[in-house]
Amino acid sequence: MSRQVSLFGMHIDALRMDEVVAQLLTWVAARERCRYVVTPNVQHAVLFQEHAGLRQAYAHAALIVPDGAPLMLVARWLGRPLPERVPGSDLVPALFAAAQVRQGLKVYLMGAATGVGQRAAENIQRVWPRVEVVGVCSPPLGFEQDEAYNQALLRQINDAQPDVLLVGLGAPKQELWVHHHSAGLRVPVVLCVGAAIDFLAGHKRRAPVWLRRIGLEWLFRLASEPRRLWRRYARDACRFPLLVWREWR
Repeated sequence: MSRQVSLFGMHIDALRMDEVVAQLLTWVAARERCRYVVTPNVQHAVLFQEHAGLRQAYAHAALIVPDGAPLMLVARWLGRPLPERVPGSDLVPALFAAAQVRQGLKVYLMGAATGVGQRAAENIQRVWPRVEVVGVCSPPLGFEQDEAYNQALLRQINDAQPDVLLVGLGAPKQELWVHHHSAGLRVPVVLCVGAAIDFLAGHKRRAPVWLRRIGLEWLFRLASEPRRLWRRYARDACRFPLLVWREWR
């Protein structure tokens, strides 16, 4: 069992990227049950305080690994350092690269706009030939409320027999959906990965590596999608300092 760091009520696993990848491949090989992974950032930390469903999803996650650079900084400032950021958008390529030189991998992509998942699948199989995309789905808006649709989707995913399911619906929808349906998923590993499918497709651009290293990826994303993100970032910018103050006290 990994060491855990308590931060804003979340119990974050203190693991490096290579350790997380190794653990995921171990679970894939074992195929014992469905385990899901969440990657908290500032938005998650804010939502966690007020959203009981998200807290339940976190309570049942197999791994909680840090995405956001501000969480890393606060953890270090409080004397609870985490070894490394493990963003979903970096974890997915790292997992694919490891599987490429080991046993291969079967992957199902769920999320992103219509057509984006298919472009992501084409790029994945070009870059990592031993990673087989066995299914792609772009659920319609509001699908999570349609029980018949969800049951059909579960059958479709299970029939494809993936090793890993990537769910890119955005927070907290992806975490809530995965938690609610994990008992019906016959997939050993499920990753809640936000915009990772969009990045794999080339539909959205990632921040340059140097910006990611200094913790300013959020600024690049805001500049890229200001109309969609400014309200969320403004809300989080107001609430997060209060969370830090409470945690310090």
